[in-house]
Amino acid sequence: MARSVNKAILVGNVGKDPEIKFLPSGTTVANFSLATSERFKDKSGEVQERTEWHNLVAYTRLAEIIRDYVKKGLKLYVEGRITTRSWDDKEHPGRKVYRTEIVVNDLVLLSGRGESESGGGSRAGLQYDQRTPAQVDDLVQSTEITDDDIPF
Repeated sequence: MARSVNKAILVGNVGKDPEIKFLPSGTTVANFSLATSERFKDKSGEVQERTEWHNLVAYTRLAEIIRDYVKKGLKLYVEGRITTRSWDDKEHPGRKVYRTEIVVNDLVLLSGRGESESGGGSRAGLQYDQRTPAQVDDLVQSTEITDDDIPF
């Protein structure tokens, strides 16, 4: 059988405070959204910005870390896998509802202390980012690709 890869890597800002729930088994679950933005030139040469919202979910210890440290507005580096769930719509019998989300398996808080109401800048998962927020913003800006970067 051929190997395959399902990995998502995102750097973006948390859209709202995470929603924390518990499964019947007692497992902690964190649901939250992350916004990523891209800049591009339209046909008239004007620079445009487009924001994409991603649904994220984390379980067990990582969900607890998210509960304790992740707040609206923080900048995060997230790694995970893309999955799609489906269920029957209770309001419209016979209709299926689909939700694509990223199951987080690692994250790094990129915002420093004082950049959110909760503080931030703490260890999350197995990684710790010691760069200052300004250095992180420079890194993110330096990785953006524009039309001028494409050789054709």
